[in-house]
Amino acid sequence: MMKALILSGGTGSRLRPLTYTNAKQLIPVANKPALFYIIEKVVNANISDIGIIVGSTHKEVQSSVGDGSRWNARISYIHQKEPLGLAHAVKTAADFIGDSDFIMLLGDNLFDMGLGSFIDGFYASGSNASVLLHRMDNPAGFGVAVVENNHIVRLVEKPPEPISNLIITGIYAFDKTIFDAIAKTAPSKRGELEITDAMQVMLDMGGSICYEITKGWWKDTGKLPDLLEANQLMLDGLESSTYINRNNDCLCTGKIIADSSVLITDSIIRGPVAIGSNSIIKGSYIGPYASIGSSVKVDGCEVENSIIMEGSKLRNIGKRVSGSLIGKNTVVKGTSQRPDSICFLIGDNSEIYIQSGSRGNFAEGI
Repeated sequence: MMKALILSGGTGSRLRPLTYTNAKQLIPVANKPALFYIIEKVVNANISDIGIIVGSTHKEVQSSVGDGSRWNARISYIHQKEPLGLAHAVKTAADFIGDSDFIMLLGDNLFDMGLGSFIDGFYASGSNASVLLHRMDNPAGFGVAVVENNHIVRLVEKPPEPISNLIITGIYAFDKTIFDAIAKTAPSKRGELEITDAMQVMLDMGGSICYEITKGWWKDTGKLPDLLEANQLMLDGLESSTYINRNNDCLCTGKIIADSSVLITDSIIRGPVAIGSNSIIKGSYIGPYASIGSSVKVDGCEVENSIIMEGSKLRNIGKRVSGSLIGKNTVVKGTSQRPDSICFLIGDNSEIYIQSGSRGNFAEGI
């Protein structure tokens, strides 16, 4: 029976300082950790035996994900002491995988399609591996594949010059021969065992690799713009809630995902918007593609196209918050004037004071 291996051990350097204190795979997209979407995709493909590669953030990942029972799955945790490449992660998981075929996914890559057709294609082809590819006009910075006659004939990790517009996403399927290929793979110039190099070794050994092209959207959420775009795409695909606790001074239009524990007063909400449980929106404008986490307080602010994580407090910010990611338990305060847009990437437990116009007293609690 096929198993699944999900990689959740990277450092998330492109989203620092937030990822100094958070696993990047747990950053919420439409108010749900990105890693949870990946687990759901795997379970929906009838795979229940899941291994998660973890690193320095293993305690946070294990605490959030648990044993898998909420998805009717069995989750094992495999500790990768150092992030030495995707192929090294596979090698680390050898005992978990055993002789099984397995699907491997990156915990911060989000995509629209289901995994059923990808897995079916892998088995129907009789190949040793399969890769989900994505067409991209500018493939710089990605591993790419060259294909002929419905099979991959060459793979190159981040070539200096583009040799294909088919980039390698973070979704793979393998049989056990990948371990033989990894054993013969040399570390790359950056000292890592690249899965792209291991698959090229597999080809050189006479193996075959098939592929499928993505259907719908796919996003690597390692950078803020891509994370916000994934948030937009997820919000577009969700259904509205049926009940929102609000008073008569509110105007709520468009798709709004919230429940009765959310309190909205004297505010304008224009969806698509997600608001987490026990949050309070007062005298504010929440615009399209805002994801407001649980137990967040927004008072006298304008927020759109942003992710505000749980427990944060925004009060009287003098400019519209847009294109931003604000970490957990963060406080941002300012005056009540709101003439312009500003952008934040703020780590957890931060406190930011913004002054517009004359001096004010910012000591008042929020």
